[in-house]
Amino acid sequence: MDELLRYDYVTIAYSAVPVVRDVSFSLHEGEILGVVGESGSGKSTLLKAAMDLLPPCGVVTRGDIWYRGQNLPDLPEKELRRLSGPELAMIFQNAGASFCPIRTVGAQLYEAVSAHENITEAGFREKAAELLQKLRFEDVARILESYPFELSGGMMQRVGIAAAMLLNPSVLLADEPTSALDVSVQKQAVEELLLIRELYHTSIILVTHNIGVVRAMADRVAVMKDGRIVECGDTRDVLEHPAQEYTKKLTAAVPKLRRSA
Repeated sequence: MDELLRYDYVTIAYSAVPVVRDVSFSLHEGEILGVVGESGSGKSTLLKAAMDLLPPCGVVTRGDIWYRGQNLPDLPEKELRRLSGPELAMIFQNAGASFCPIRTVGAQLYEAVSAHENITEAGFREKAAELLQKLRFEDVARILESYPFELSGGMMQRVGIAAAMLLNPSVLLADEPTSALDVSVQKQAVEELLLIRELYHTSIILVTHNIGVVRAMADRVAVMKDGRIVECGDTRDVLEHPAQEYTKKLTAAVPKLRRSA
Protein backbone atom coordinates (compact mmCIF):
# COMPACT_ATOMS: atom_id res chain seq x y z
CA MET A 1 0.00 0.00 0.00
CA ASP A 2 1.20 3.50 -0.85
CA GLU A 3 1.91 5.91 1.99
CA LEU A 4 -0.45 8.90 2.17
CA LEU A 5 0.35 10.68 5.41
CA ARG A 6 3.51 10.59 7.52
CA TYR A 7 4.47 12.17 10.82
CA ASP A 8 8.26 12.52 11.18
CA TYR A 9 9.54 13.19 14.72
CA VAL A 10 6.72 15.67 15.42
CA THR A 11 6.83 17.74 18.61
CA ILE A 12 3.92 20.03 19.46
CA ALA A 13 3.88 22.59 22.26
CA TYR A 14 1.21 24.66 23.98
CA SER A 15 2.60 27.96 25.32
CA ALA A 16 6.12 26.57 24.82
CA VAL A 17 5.36 23.45 26.88
CA PRO A 18 5.71 20.24 24.80
CA VAL A 19 2.59 18.07 24.88
CA VAL A 20 3.51 15.75 21.97
CA ARG A 21 7.11 14.58 21.71
CA ASP A 22 8.99 13.06 18.75
CA VAL A 23 6.00 11.22 17.30
CA SER A 24 6.50 9.28 14.07
CA PHE A 25 4.01 7.08 12.21
CA SER A 26 2.53 6.66 8.74
CA LEU A 27 -0.90 6.07 7.21
CA HIS A 28 -1.29 4.06 4.01
CA GLU A 29 -3.97 3.98 1.33
CA GLY A 30 -7.16 2.29 2.49
CA GLU A 31 -5.83 1.77 6.02
CA ILE A 32 -7.49 2.52 9.34
CA LEU A 33 -5.01 3.49 12.05
CA GLY A 34 -6.30 3.67 15.61
CA VAL A 35 -4.64 5.98 18.14
CA VAL A 36 -5.47 5.13 21.75
CA GLY A 37 -4.41 6.38 25.15
CA GLU A 38 -5.76 8.06 28.25
CA SER A 39 -7.18 11.60 28.21
CA GLY A 40 -4.45 14.21 27.87
CA SER A 41 -2.00 11.90 26.13
CA GLY A 42 -1.91 14.09 23.00
CA LYS A 43 -4.12 12.06 20.65
CA SER A 44 -6.40 14.86 19.46
CA THR A 45 -3.50 17.32 19.26
CA LEU A 46 -1.88 15.11 16.62
CA LEU A 47 -4.90 15.38 14.32
CA LYS A 48 -5.42 19.10 14.86
CA ALA A 49 -1.80 19.80 13.94
CA ALA A 50 -2.31 18.27 10.48
CA MET A 51 -5.33 20.49 9.79
CA ASP A 52 -3.87 23.66 11.37
CA LEU A 53 -6.60 23.57 14.03
CA LEU A 54 -4.36 23.98 17.07
CA PRO A 55 -5.33 26.84 19.43
CA PRO A 56 -3.31 30.09 19.14
CA CYS A 57 -0.92 28.89 21.84
CA GLY A 58 -0.23 25.62 19.98
CA VAL A 59 2.55 25.13 17.45
CA VAL A 60 4.52 22.33 15.79
CA THR A 61 7.99 23.10 17.11
CA ARG A 62 9.86 20.22 15.48
CA GLY A 63 9.36 17.61 12.78
CA ASP A 64 7.23 17.35 9.66
CA ILE A 65 3.75 16.16 8.70
CA TRP A 66 3.88 14.99 5.08
CA TYR A 67 0.87 14.54 2.81
CA ARG A 68 1.64 13.48 -0.77
CA GLY A 69 5.03 15.18 -0.64
CA GLN A 70 3.79 18.40 0.98
CA ASN A 71 4.77 19.40 4.52
CA LEU A 72 1.45 20.52 6.02
CA PRO A 73 2.77 22.82 8.80
CA ASP A 74 4.78 24.76 6.21
CA LEU A 75 1.93 25.32 3.75
CA PRO A 76 0.44 28.81 3.35
CA GLU A 77 -3.07 29.14 4.78
CA LYS A 78 -4.62 29.42 1.32
CA GLU A 79 -2.97 26.20 0.12
CA LEU A 80 -3.96 24.27 3.24
CA ARG A 81 -7.54 25.51 2.83
CA ARG A 82 -7.51 24.13 -0.70
CA LEU A 83 -6.58 20.67 0.65
CA SER A 84 -9.07 20.77 3.55
CA GLY A 85 -12.16 18.98 2.33
CA PRO A 86 -11.15 17.51 -1.04
CA GLU A 87 -7.98 15.83 0.32
CA LEU A 88 -8.10 15.92 4.13
CA ALA A 89 -11.28 15.97 6.21
CA MET A 90 -11.93 15.88 9.94
CA ILE A 91 -14.74 14.59 12.13
CA PHE A 92 -15.08 15.90 15.67
CA GLN A 93 -16.44 14.34 18.84
CA ASN A 94 -19.56 16.49 18.58
CA ALA A 95 -19.94 16.99 14.83
CA GLY A 96 -23.38 18.55 15.29
CA ALA A 97 -21.84 21.52 17.13
CA SER A 98 -20.15 22.60 13.89
CA PHE A 99 -23.54 23.22 12.26
CA CYS A 100 -25.33 26.58 12.51
CA PRO A 101 -28.66 26.04 14.32
CA ILE A 102 -30.65 28.54 12.22
CA ARG A 103 -29.81 27.19 8.75
CA THR A 104 -30.89 23.87 7.29
CA VAL A 105 -28.43 21.00 7.07
CA GLY A 106 -28.70 20.98 3.28
CA ALA A 107 -27.96 24.72 2.95
CA GLN A 108 -24.83 24.40 5.08
CA LEU A 109 -23.53 21.36 3.25
CA TYR A 110 -24.17 23.04 -0.11
CA GLU A 111 -22.14 26.05 1.02
CA ALA A 112 -19.23 23.81 2.05
CA VAL A 113 -19.22 21.88 -1.23
CA SER A 114 -19.62 24.96 -3.44
CA ALA A 115 -16.52 26.51 -1.82
CA HIS A 116 -14.50 23.81 -3.60
CA GLU A 117 -16.63 22.85 -6.60
CA ASN A 118 -18.61 24.73 -9.23
CA ILE A 119 -21.91 23.01 -8.56
CA THR A 120 -25.58 24.00 -8.71
CA GLU A 121 -27.87 23.47 -5.75
CA ALA A 122 -29.76 20.81 -7.72
CA GLY A 123 -26.48 19.07 -8.56
CA PHE A 124 -25.45 19.21 -4.91
CA ARG A 125 -28.72 17.70 -3.71
CA GLU A 126 -28.35 14.85 -6.17
CA LYS A 127 -24.77 14.26 -5.02
CA ALA A 128 -25.68 14.47 -1.31
CA ALA A 129 -28.66 12.16 -1.72
CA GLU A 130 -26.53 9.56 -3.49
CA LEU A 131 -23.91 9.63 -0.72
CA LEU A 132 -26.42 9.46 2.13
CA GLN A 133 -28.27 6.60 0.48
CA LYS A 134 -25.02 4.67 0.03
CA LEU A 135 -24.36 5.17 3.74
CA ARG A 136 -27.80 3.71 4.52
CA PHE A 137 -29.59 6.87 5.61
CA GLU A 138 -33.37 6.84 5.36
CA ASP A 139 -35.54 9.81 4.32
CA VAL A 140 -32.63 11.75 2.84
CA ALA A 141 -34.77 14.70 1.73
CA ARG A 142 -36.02 15.25 5.28
CA ILE A 143 -32.46 15.26 6.64
CA LEU A 144 -31.30 17.89 4.15
CA GLU A 145 -34.34 20.07 4.82
CA SER A 146 -34.07 19.80 8.63
CA TYR A 147 -32.50 22.28 11.01
CA PRO A 148 -29.81 20.68 13.21
CA PHE A 149 -31.99 20.91 16.35
CA GLU A 150 -34.67 18.86 14.60
CA LEU A 151 -32.36 15.83 14.38
CA SER A 152 -31.13 13.73 17.29
CA GLY A 153 -27.56 14.06 18.52
CA GLY A 154 -26.74 10.63 17.16
CA MET A 155 -28.22 11.42 13.76
CA MET A 156 -26.28 14.70 13.61
CA GLN A 157 -23.07 12.83 14.40
CA ARG A 158 -23.74 10.42 11.55
CA VAL A 159 -24.60 13.36 9.27
CA GLY A 160 -21.31 14.98 10.28
CA ILE A 161 -19.42 11.83 9.30
CA ALA A 162 -21.22 11.70 5.96
CA ALA A 163 -20.67 15.43 5.39
CA ALA A 164 -16.92 14.97 5.69
CA MET A 165 -17.12 12.60 2.69
CA LEU A 166 -19.02 14.91 0.32
CA LEU A 167 -15.77 15.98 -1.36
CA ASN A 168 -14.39 12.41 -1.29
CA PRO A 169 -11.19 13.11 0.66
CA SER A 170 -8.32 10.63 0.65
CA VAL A 171 -7.76 10.94 4.41
CA LEU A 172 -10.36 11.16 7.16
CA LEU A 173 -9.19 12.30 10.60
CA ALA A 174 -11.73 11.12 13.18
CA ASP A 175 -11.38 12.64 16.65
CA GLU A 176 -13.39 10.58 19.17
CA PRO A 177 -16.32 10.26 16.71
CA THR A 178 -18.24 7.73 18.83
CA SER A 179 -17.49 8.71 22.44
CA ALA A 180 -20.59 10.91 22.94
CA LEU A 181 -23.00 8.32 21.52
CA ASP A 182 -25.04 5.60 23.18
CA VAL A 183 -24.15 2.03 22.31
CA SER A 184 -26.70 1.50 19.53
CA VAL A 185 -25.80 4.74 17.70
CA GLN A 186 -22.12 4.06 18.33
CA LYS A 187 -22.52 0.81 16.41
CA GLN A 188 -24.13 2.69 13.51
CA ALA A 189 -21.28 5.22 13.43
CA VAL A 190 -18.67 2.46 13.39
CA GLU A 191 -20.50 0.69 10.57
CA GLU A 192 -20.72 3.98 8.66
CA LEU A 193 -16.97 4.58 8.94
CA LEU A 194 -16.19 1.02 7.84
CA LEU A 195 -18.57 1.42 4.89
CA ILE A 196 -16.80 4.65 3.91
CA ARG A 197 -13.52 2.76 3.76
CA GLU A 198 -15.13 -0.03 1.74
CA LEU A 199 -16.89 2.24 -0.75
CA TYR A 200 -14.29 4.96 -1.21
CA HIS A 201 -11.03 3.31 -0.10
CA THR A 202 -10.61 6.19 2.34
CA SER A 203 -7.72 6.11 4.79
CA ILE A 204 -8.75 6.90 8.37
CA ILE A 205 -6.92 7.90 11.53
CA LEU A 206 -9.25 7.11 14.41
CA VAL A 207 -8.49 8.75 17.76
CA THR A 208 -10.38 7.13 20.62
CA HIS A 209 -10.14 5.88 24.17
CA ASN A 210 -12.49 3.00 23.32
CA ILE A 211 -10.43 -0.16 22.87
CA GLY A 212 -13.50 -2.02 21.60
CA VAL A 213 -13.96 0.44 18.72
CA VAL A 214 -10.29 0.12 17.78
CA ARG A 215 -10.50 -3.66 17.91
CA ALA A 216 -13.54 -3.59 15.59
CA MET A 217 -12.16 -1.08 13.10
CA ALA A 218 -8.41 -0.55 13.01
CA ASP A 219 -5.81 -2.40 10.94
CA ARG A 220 -3.00 -0.97 13.07
CA VAL A 221 -2.95 0.78 16.42
CA ALA A 222 -0.62 3.31 18.03
CA VAL A 223 -0.66 3.62 21.82
CA MET A 224 0.09 7.05 23.29
CA LYS A 225 1.22 7.97 26.78
CA ASP A 226 2.37 11.40 27.95
CA GLY A 227 2.68 12.71 24.42
CA ARG A 228 4.71 9.81 23.04
CA ILE A 229 3.87 6.68 21.06
CA VAL A 230 4.94 3.82 23.29
CA GLU A 231 3.79 0.96 21.06
CA CYS A 232 2.59 0.60 17.48
CA GLY A 233 1.73 -2.38 15.31
CA ASP A 234 -0.95 -4.72 14.01
CA THR A 235 -4.10 -4.22 16.08
CA ARG A 236 -4.56 -7.84 17.07
CA ASP A 237 -0.90 -8.26 17.99
CA VAL A 238 -0.77 -5.11 20.09
CA LEU A 239 -4.06 -5.69 21.91
CA GLU A 240 -3.68 -9.43 22.49
CA HIS A 241 0.08 -9.54 23.06
CA PRO A 242 1.11 -6.06 24.26
CA ALA A 243 4.84 -5.53 24.71
CA GLN A 244 4.67 -2.42 26.90
CA GLU A 245 3.47 -2.37 30.50
CA TYR A 246 1.30 0.68 29.80
CA THR A 247 -0.49 -1.10 26.94
CA LYS A 248 -1.12 -4.07 29.24
CA LYS A 249 -2.70 -1.77 31.82
CA LEU A 250 -4.77 -0.01 29.16
CA THR A 251 -6.23 -3.24 27.77
CA ALA A 252 -6.76 -4.62 31.27
CA ALA A 253 -8.85 -1.56 32.15
CA VAL A 254 -11.52 -2.51 29.59
CA PRO A 255 -14.60 -3.75 31.50
CA LYS A 256 -15.41 -7.43 30.96
CA LEU A 257 -18.97 -8.71 31.32
CA ARG A 258 -19.42 -12.05 33.02
CA ARG A 259 -22.52 -14.17 32.91
CA SER A 260 -23.86 -15.24 36.26
CA ALA A 261 -23.95 -18.98 36.87
